[in-house]
Amino acid sequence: MAKIAFILLCHKDPEAIVRQAQSLTAVGDYIAIHFDRSASPTAYRQIRAALADNPGVVFAKRRVRCGWGEWSLVEATLEALKAAVDAFPRATHFYMLSGDCMAIKTAEYAHDFLDRRECDYIESFDYFKSDWIKTGWKEERLIYRHWFNERTQKKRFYAMFELQKRLGITRPIPPDLDIMIGSQWWCLRRRTVEWVLDFTRRRPDVVSFFRTTWIPDETFFQTLVRHLVPEREIDSRTLTFLMFTDYGMPVTFYNDHYDVLLSQDFLFARKISPEAADLKRRLGALYSAEGVKFDISNEGRQLFKFLTERGRIGRRFAPRFWETESSLGRERELLIVVCKKWHVAKRLLDRIRQMTNIPCIEYLFNEDNTALPDLGGIQATMSKRHRHRRALMRMLFEYFESERMIICMDPGNLDLLEDFCRDRALTRILEVECHFSDEYLIGHAMRVGLAGDNTPPETLQRLLPTIRNDMLHESDRIRDAEFDNHLRIRETDPPEVNAQAIAAFLSVGQDKAREIARTDHLFAD
Repeated sequence: MAKIAFILLCHKDPEAIVRQAQSLTAVGDYIAIHFDRSASPTAYRQIRAALADNPGVVFAKRRVRCGWGEWSLVEATLEALKAAVDAFPRATHFYMLSGDCMAIKTAEYAHDFLDRRECDYIESFDYFKSDWIKTGWKEERLIYRHWFNERTQKKRFYAMFELQKRLGITRPIPPDLDIMIGSQWWCLRRRTVEWVLDFTRRRPDVVSFFRTTWIPDETFFQTLVRHLVPEREIDSRTLTFLMFTDYGMPVTFYNDHYDVLLSQDFLFARKISPEAADLKRRLGALYSAEGVKFDISNEGRQLFKFLTERGRIGRRFAPRFWETESSLGRERELLIVVCKKWHVAKRLLDRIRQMTNIPCIEYLFNEDNTALPDLGGIQATMSKRHRHRRALMRMLFEYFESERMIICMDPGNLDLLEDFCRDRALTRILEVECHFSDEYLIGHAMRVGLAGDNTPPETLQRLLPTIRNDMLHESDRIRDAEFDNHLRIRETDPPEVNAQAIAAFLSVGQDKAREIARTDHLFAD
């Protein structure tokens, strides 16, 4: 009879991880946990303490700092697999999960399903001939080397790519491999996992190649399994039910999706909303239930497509069944840096990027050319960003797979500040108060069209008090709004004083906050 060792990569929500591990091991299955090394040490200790006496749980011996699109995700998976293979000799299958996944069938059903066929379940499509990659890079992922994280080190990532492209520096694909691509959510037999681990020891050249490819968790296992296992023993599908919106973002499931999920021909589903307490409770109890009959209708994707199309052409009169609210999410933190001198805020964000792993976005509601990922067009114009502000922010949280994010705003965006501060998410504001010299104010007047190269000096002198008062008025309006969690740093204050506000804003220690506050030339014009 099949016994499953689940491979869980996670980085947050320790209570949910503990509940998930207890639910999956209660029926005799196993779980190997890799908790992101860059995540909270306190949360990791909490998980280890809660599961210390559970013989069905093992932890990766070596933890990796994980980043989206990096080799680190594959490396973390391999570490968890090694731990599981060593700790659970009776495990017949190894099933890849994330902290957002939950079972939508019973263990009884899952074990019987895996016993029916002697095969591996992994999406494995020809990289170059299939249309698995709909838009964006294809060959470029492989023939160029990618050393930096595209989301957290965007400038370096694209600078290195352009340099290699300009110099014609490419590399060959390992000649004995046909590169394959597919979902990272797979279920492999024990023999296959042992072959993969042995292959990584014998072929450091292949590991080295994938180490600098982009998004290798979509190609590494998919390629190696196809290379090592006969084609007749591979079912090129995932057993985890997931859907994507028109913008390429994962659909999130809520409390009213229980019946829809159970009717799908899959064993697990992703992503379950952290706020769907009732759904999580029901699914958590389901895995250990016995004698449950499932009527598989498999209509989830067709229903999603139908309702989406009705919305597009104006024939949908009820809310879409997967959209229950417009909140950013109660569990998320939106950190807003408010500063009139945009270059000062950008300088501050650069330093925060160096000191933390929090995704940072500059003036996305003020500058058309702000670097944003392709979210299906919602980010394309300033009017769309403002009109769909909450949807845009939700998609950015999903894109960065982070519960915290920093953005910059101009003090004149009071309506945006009021909107986001009313959200269920935790919002913090860090207002950066700068000194405005006459030279700066004249430059500002020219940038916004109040003055030009030929404006007489006496006219400029008459304008300066009005512009200065306007900037002070914007700051006063923010204070009058009495936002919760409104913090300030001032150009006139020493770094030690500003560090206190930065520490509270970022939830970091005083030492790190002082380093950020001491950023060289932070307030310089």
